[in-house]
Amino acid sequence: QVQLVESGGGLVQPGGSLRLSCAASGFTFSTYTMTWYRQAPGKERELVASITTNGGSTNYAEFVKGRFTISRDNAENTVYLQMNSLKPEDTAVYYCFAQRGTRRYWGQGTQVTVSS
Repeated sequence: QVQLVESGGGLVQPGGSLRLSCAASGFTFSTYTMTWYRQAPGKERELVASITTNGGSTNYAEFVKGRFTISRDNAENTVYLQMNSLKPEDTAVYYCFAQRGTRRYWGQGTQVTVSS
């Protein structure tokens, strides 16, 4: 049974930091590209950051460059998103996504709220 379980979300003040984790099981994690998406209320889901299978290449949306860092630990079947200098507009549900060819899996998301 495939599972992607996100954790680490919560309420943080502007300028603060959070580290999201996504624990994977039920598939060969190290062979999948991993991506973080987010969806704010009333908006479409958007790509935040992605990382290749061995972590050798990463890609970021412009709005998080220099603030967020994606990483993965294939031994632990986990992908991370370190989020620094958070802004109120980063408030959203953050989703973990795994893809290899036509095989695609989504997590259920974790809420991140940036507010004073």
